[in-house]
Amino acid sequence: MEVEISKQQQRKPSKGGWKSAFFIIWVEVAERFAYYGMSGNLITYLTNVLKEPTATAAKNVNIWFGISALLPLVGAFMADSYFGRFNTILVSSVIYLKGLVLLALSVSIIPARFRRQIFFLSLYIVAIAEGGHKPCVQAFGADQFDEDNPEEQKAKSSFFNWWYFGICIGAFAATLVVIYLQDNVGWAVGFAVSAGAMGMALVVFLLGQKLYRRQVPSGSPLTQVAQVFVAAVHKRNLPVMECGYGEAMEVQGISRNLAPTNQFRFLDKAAIVDNTDRLSGCKNTWRLCSVTQVEEVKLLIRLIPIWFSCLMYAVLFAQVATFFTKQGSTMNRKIGSNFHVPPASLQLSTGLVIMFFLPIYDRILVPVARKLTGLPSGVTMLQRIGIGMFLSIIGMVIAALVEARRIRIAREHGLLDLPKLTVPMSIWWLLPQYMIWGLADVFAIVGLQELFYDQMPDTLRSLGAAAWLSIIGVGSLLSSFVISIIQSISSRYGESWLGNNLNRAHLDYYYWVLAGLSTLWSCAYVLVAKFFIYKKIDGVDGDATTEEALMTL
Repeated sequence: MEVEISKQQQRKPSKGGWKSAFFIIWVEVAERFAYYGMSGNLITYLTNVLKEPTATAAKNVNIWFGISALLPLVGAFMADSYFGRFNTILVSSVIYLKGLVLLALSVSIIPARFRRQIFFLSLYIVAIAEGGHKPCVQAFGADQFDEDNPEEQKAKSSFFNWWYFGICIGAFAATLVVIYLQDNVGWAVGFAVSAGAMGMALVVFLLGQKLYRRQVPSGSPLTQVAQVFVAAVHKRNLPVMECGYGEAMEVQGISRNLAPTNQFRFLDKAAIVDNTDRLSGCKNTWRLCSVTQVEEVKLLIRLIPIWFSCLMYAVLFAQVATFFTKQGSTMNRKIGSNFHVPPASLQLSTGLVIMFFLPIYDRILVPVARKLTGLPSGVTMLQRIGIGMFLSIIGMVIAALVEARRIRIAREHGLLDLPKLTVPMSIWWLLPQYMIWGLADVFAIVGLQELFYDQMPDTLRSLGAAAWLSIIGVGSLLSSFVISIIQSISSRYGESWLGNNLNRAHLDYYYWVLAGLSTLWSCAYVLVAKFFIYKKIDGVDGDATTEEALMTL
């Protein structure tokens, strides 16, 4: 169990702040190197080594991505409720390392007849480890900044930018080094390098342990959520005061007190003191809740429509590691006389764009926007996510146009029925779609990370990180579902759009469908965002958002 640290201790210069956050960022750099080195080229291994059909391999990759992004919901709940983030990260790192070592063994010394089963077992051990590691590391890093300190609050917003910058460094290095080793030296060597990186992440994490601020797990916060609904039902016949809660209860606790809001007024009844409460000798937590407890439940309810409206962005996100890579494998990848660009290595361009643009965004665009809007982060979190969603649609349109050109060139050179021959079109034609996707991630992914940390109840911060990850997970599973639907419908009325022979397939049609669906989803997002109310801090003007409140501190 983690040692409780008082608020005064947390504010000491010896604990927290950038000096501890840097350790955690470097942990993420090493872990992302391990993760992308292991996962970035999966579709190539499944199709070339395990001989799976392209569509089947894409679905298997998406299902694995989906599950590994949904398991953090379980890991985050356990961390927030019982084990604490530090302990959860430590145990998950050990499991993670064991899974990667087993993965390297599965492609080398494991007998061939067991290789497929051990390979997938290793992948899902890594997914289980991700479930504890991924949501806690990000929330643990943000915990190093004191939200009651205006300067540290600004630093925390900057932390999310540099956090994602670190992710991109790890992903970039893995794509540059590990994927090359997998394609040119051997899969065992590539996976072994990923295992070594994870071992390094564990060492770095332990080196900084004396500097970390640690939050105390407070028991199941979901019980407090349930109490609000039960108490509101108990008092369903009570009138809700027009001016607020009426005679209500507020208590000091781990969470900061939240100001009342006018949405979901039925829940306000849970905090109203009635005659039964007055006559009771002790407080019944299933009949009477604090105002902050009620407002925290409202925070969760407000985030649900945002979560749903971002799912199509995640579906588009899933294409980068699957069909984008298969497109590149059919094209001219030759540089010089002997070197061939690994098709998955074009993901480097996405990382390069993010690493180049994030410092510009953080150091130039945000200060300029801050002067115009008066917000510490320059633009609101929802505006940032919306910009990213718009860019992702543009990226998918570009991908469709490039694929249409690739098919046309294959037809002109008589290659429609010769899928193993290289289409005389440079792989660099794919760069624009990768680069646009990098820009989209700078806005949407970082915005989601900050939103689901900042707008969650204080006791559910790890679950907030898991919630935005679950968007990616469900999006990956939805991508597999969309693939199945497209395959079924297109095969019934002609050639499959997603067949093994991409020259005969119509991957461009598939991309157009995704762009259209994402446009509809984005319209829903704009509508939901319009009615979203940000967290309100008690003692600040009731119409102020969290960001506006911080400016008055």
